[in-house]
This record gives sequence, C-alpha cells and structure tokens, in this order.
Amino acid sequence: MFRRFPIVVLLALASAFAAPTLTTIQDVLYNADGSRFNGILTISWASFQTGDRTPILSNTKTYPIVNGNLYVQLTPSTGATPVAEYIVTYYSSGSAQYQEVWNVPSAAQSLTVASVRSASTDILTDTTGSIAESSVTGLVSDLAARATMGPGFVPSGAVVVDSGGLMETATGNASDCLRVDGSSGSCGGGGSSPNFVDGELPTGTMDGVNTSFTLANAPSPASSLYLYRNGLLLEAGTDYTLSGSGIQFVSAATPQPGDSLLASYRTAAALEISESAALAPAGTQVLCSGTGVGTGGTASTVLGTCSVAAGTLNPGDRVEIHFDLAHRGNAGTSTMTLQWGATTIAQIAAGASATLVTGRAEAGLLATGAQTSWQAWGSAVPFATGVGTAPDAYANGLTIQFLGNVAQAADTLTLTQYAVVRVP
Repeated sequence: MFRRFPIVVLLALASAFAAPTLTTIQDVLYNADGSRFNGILTISWASFQTGDRTPILSNTKTYPIVNGNLYVQLTPSTGATPVAEYIVTYYSSGSAQYQEVWNVPSAAQSLTVASVRSASTDILTDTTGSIAESSVTGLVSDLAARATMGPGFVPSGAVVVDSGGLMETATGNASDCLRVDGSSGSCGGGGSSPNFVDGELPTGTMDGVNTSFTLANAPSPASSLYLYRNGLLLEAGTDYTLSGSGIQFVSAATPQPGDSLLASYRTAAALEISESAALAPAGTQVLCSGTGVGTGGTASTVLGTCSVAAGTLNPGDRVEIHFDLAHRGNAGTSTMTLQWGATTIAQIAAGASATLVTGRAEAGLLATGAQTSWQAWGSAVPFATGVGTAPDAYANGLTIQFLGNVAQAADTLTLTQYAVVRVP
C-alpha cells in the first residue's frame, strides 16, 4: 500500500496540471446574398475559472475565415467563476461587420455558432447601428476632459475660452478684429469703422468669358487695391481697370474656370506711411523655383522647366531667371542652354575643370516678344555676357527650359537650383 502512495500522488498532480477540456465550434458562415463569408474573427474574454477550477487568463485571439469555414476550440465558459462569456467580432474588408456574445458549454461533439450564440447578444448589430457612449471604453471621461460650450456660445462666430475653460462666442461688431486676450475692437487706425478689407472674393462668374467683377466696397484710395489671381499680383491699368467697386479685366487676363481671385484694399481713413509700407505686398512674384536634375548624356537633356500660365506676363514686365549648376568629373566640357520659348537666349560652356557655374538672365517684355540679356561665371569659368531678342509670344503662356549635356559620359552636369521671378 505504501509503495502505491507516490503513484497516487503523481496521478493527482498530473490531473491538477492537465490542460482544460476544449469545446470545438465548427460551422460554415454565409453573407446575406448567399455567398460565403471571408474575413477574420476575433474572440476576446476576461479572466475566469472553469467549473473544474482551471484558471483562464484574459486574452484575445484572431482566426481567419476562408470561404466561410470556421473552426475554433475554446474552454467551456458555462459554470465559470465569475460568469464568463466570449465577445466575438466579425471583420471583413477592413472594418467590423458584426459583434456577438458566445456562451460555450462542455461538449464532446462539435457545436455550431447558433448553438453557442447568446440569446442576449446586443453589442452591435452592424456598422450602421448606434453605440452607447458608455459602451466605449474611456469615451465618457475623454468627453468630460474636453472644452465644452458655455452659456454665451453662439454658432457662426469666433470662439474664445473664458477663465473657467468654457467656449464662448466673442462679442463685438462683425467688422471688429479679435485680440489674443479674447477682447474685440475696431481694426486699423482705431476709428469706429473698418479701414481694411482682406482676402475678399470679388463677385462674378469665372467662366472664361465674363470680364466684369464687383467688390463689396469701393477701394479708397483706388491705389490701395491689391488684386491677386491664383496668387499672382495683377497690375491695375494693364490687367484690369477699377471704377468705384467694379473691376473690368482686359480680355487677355479674363479669369478662367477654377481660378482664384482675392482682393485686399482700404475703405476708410488712410494709414500712416510707415504702416502702409509695412502692409503693402512685395512687387515681385516668384513664378517658378526649385532644384533641377542631372545628366551624364552627351545629347542635350532637359534639366528643369518653368511653365508660365496664360495672362501672367504683360508688356513692360521684366522676368529675371537665376540658375546654379554643378559639374562633376573632369573628362570633358559641359554646356547649359537656356530656352525662352523656342528661342535660345543663353548658352554657357564650361571647361573640364569647372565644378560650379552660376548666372542670370533677364527678359524685358515688349508689345511683341522680348529683349534678353544674360551673364554667367564660375570656378574656372571667365565672366561672360550676352544680349539679344526673342520673338516668342507670351500672352497665352510661355515655357522656359534649362537644357544641359556633357562632352564625356563619365561626367555629370546638374541644375542644382533655379528661380524665375516676375517684376511688374
């Protein structure tokens, strides 16, 4: 009898540490249209102890469902302490489609989903259903921590935060400026009426045909009007004329569908000269800028392109073109060509030892065509200049290109930076 005692103890210990009995759930799942469900299934549960006192720790597991086939094995949850259940979520096409609760009993045979689905399942019905705030972990406390509306909150107004952290609507006239401390007052020189109108969209149809647009006020003085089309400052008398609050575009500058017009101007007392100068926008506009590409080819290759839109350039404008080049290798010479439309306005050749080249070109726009000039210099490149004319029309747009090539394929020529600037 004493010899059998250790064996009995060992059998008891083996029983105590044995894996829990599992119940198999096996089924075929379908969509409402009769096709088989494809997606994934996630099953999560809180910690519990089975009826045979096996401890089960909380976890979440994911199972693939291919062509509708479902096969999972779970520890029975019926009779567990505390009461246990499995939360099951079905995913398809990257989003949750359905969620339900399973109560899994002990069973020697495979069970279907219908036999383990809880009759009290009400977590989710589908992705279009509503979810109670209290059902989302942490949502209620997160909502309580955010700024909330105060008694003075009114829609369609500027919001300020009061001393208690509540959102209130700023008070004052519609034309007032809002200060950082939440107070409001008149803008500009301190008078009772506004002095400035900023970022106004003129009224009128932008259909490529209409040339008449209207401002909400008559600029005073008329010269205070700064009118922008697609971010470019337009020139009064050249691009448009102003009469009271009416704007009349010339035909070559007719706004096209999709264009953006913005106007800024003064309507009341003039500013002091120093303040006016500080607010006035710069007269130049950058039409294009960036870094180009390199080439190791012996044939002329495009290193950079600037496409100027129709209606941008006008007679009397001056266009400045700045460029920087880098030559790597010393097998042979390199050449950069600057094209204004179809006209070559500059061609710079550098020797094999020239590593850096920089230069600029200018085009003074005439009624037809342009007068051009250029200058360039660099390491081991003597200062060079040139002047000429370009007959290319520009009213309907113009393309400026930087071309380059090397004499020997072992070298490379790179357009490291370029900028095209319009001076009205």
